[in-house]
Amino acid sequence: MDPLGELLGSNHRRTLEFFVLNLKDVSEPTVDQQELLYNASVLAHYAQMSIDSDVPSAVPADLSDVFDNFVADTSTLGDPLMLETAGAQCLLLAGFFEDQMRRRHNIHWYSELGAGFYRRAAAVEQSASKAKLLDTIGRHFEPWRRRHARLSHELRDSPYLISRYGRH
Repeated sequence: MDPLGELLGSNHRRTLEFFVLNLKDVSEPTVDQQELLYNASVLAHYAQMSIDSDVPSAVPADLSDVFDNFVADTSTLGDPLMLETAGAQCLLLAGFFEDQMRRRHNIHWYSELGAGFYRRAAAVEQSASKAKLLDTIGRHFEPWRRRHARLSHELRDSPYLISRYGRH
């Protein structure tokens, strides 16, 4: 691959590695690795999605979309995947995009809402291990939301993100 292609090339694995490494940098050394991987996968997933998609897991424009899709419309409240999606979107927007959302939305309210989505997803999830992870994310939602916000600040403040080995 040519040097420019190598710098600009991205795939799911490289995107996930980017977020794992950078989330580690803004997390305490004692942070649970499974939770860290899950949170990195949420960020990697949405980093590669379009805001113009019509699927429920697409990147919402703002927290009003989350409200419209998952609070006002209660048809998905028994679906663990949709509840997890709602929680992940709250985490992304109230966390990573906190500064942009704070002007129009109550971040604390959406943090509680997101935690509730994860706990409800855990309650209806069939897989015991997935239910345990979702419940843990729900219980630790606010600290993860704050880590996402810290990561967003770190990335915006970092003048040189692109390097040959993905580290600065």
